[in-house]
Amino acid sequence: MDGGSGPATGPLTGPSSGSMPGARRPAYRRIVEALRGQLLSGDLPEGAVLLEGPLAALFGSSRQPVRQALAELEAEGLVRRFEGRGVLAGRAGGPCRIELTGEQVGAHALEPKADDDLYYRVERELLERALFGRFRVSELALARHHAIGRPSARELLLRARAAGLAEKRDAHWWTVPLDERRLADLYDLRFLLEPAALRLAAPALPAPVLGAARDRLSRAERRFPRLSTRELDTLEEDVHVTLLRFCPNGEFVEALARARASFVCGKHLQHMLCGPDTVDPFLSEHAAILEALGRGEGDVAAEALAGHLRASRDKGCERLGRHRAGARPPPLPYIAEERSGADASP
Repeated sequence: MDGGSGPATGPLTGPSSGSMPGARRPAYRRIVEALRGQLLSGDLPEGAVLLEGPLAALFGSSRQPVRQALAELEAEGLVRRFEGRGVLAGRAGGPCRIELTGEQVGAHALEPKADDDLYYRVERELLERALFGRFRVSELALARHHAIGRPSARELLLRARAAGLAEKRDAHWWTVPLDERRLADLYDLRFLLEPAALRLAAPALPAPVLGAARDRLSRAERRFPRLSTRELDTLEEDVHVTLLRFCPNGEFVEALARARASFVCGKHLQHMLCGPDTVDPFLSEHAAILEALGRGEGDVAAEALAGHLRASRDKGCERLGRHRAGARPPPLPYIAEERSGADASP
């Protein structure tokens, strides 16, 4: 996939497992293999709507490799067209609009840790600037700054766009401003939708999915607060993404995708403002939600989730305001120091 100059460190590059050591498989080939495995195993639900944009974000890819992969899977009869946008998984069922996870589509196995570490570093750099307004981001300068190929830099920005931190306007990349008002608005959206979605999802939650989430939380509780950004990501996704994807109302899940920036802000502010020995109650709040679901008490779990979101909103806005009142981050060669004109203020 990475045809640019410089080291190839994009999420979908790397040695193949074939007979040619060190050779790289095309990005679309790896996506084909991941999706094919999930379709044949049944881990990707029949009738699920597969869209190029969300799949590209999950695989850390541009849309073109995803488009090629879906065309090949369609030729194999593993996905099919329908009257709406995208394709449907499998040969029957649907359309079922759910927010798919990296685990469901097989993307989690294709993202080496080094690539995730680079992405989280760039994610934090973008967030630190977004807290102070809308700034122009240079894709080429990003590639040079981190010594990667330009296609890999583009993939990083595509992932940041999926997280609500970056956007493309008039052929240029920009940070998306994030202040206390926007963060509160995002939490308000989640407060309206997530508890209702969890009530609907609770009866359909598979025991293995719930059990895996509880196991990860137990391991995290033993190690907290010394958790990596990746681990915080996983804990948030367990409660706020993975469980909710079992909501039969796909419109809920699609609307919640707009609130991803609040996840990103929370996990990075946890590291930026809280010392290594800080005790944060969010793990116990997650535990209350998962325990209620384990007892089959969907309404109790939904109320616990609502309380958790209220606490997270207040805590997140307070932390964000405290950070914005401090010193601005040092300049970076790939982010313009001057904010955009009319909408420069966050």
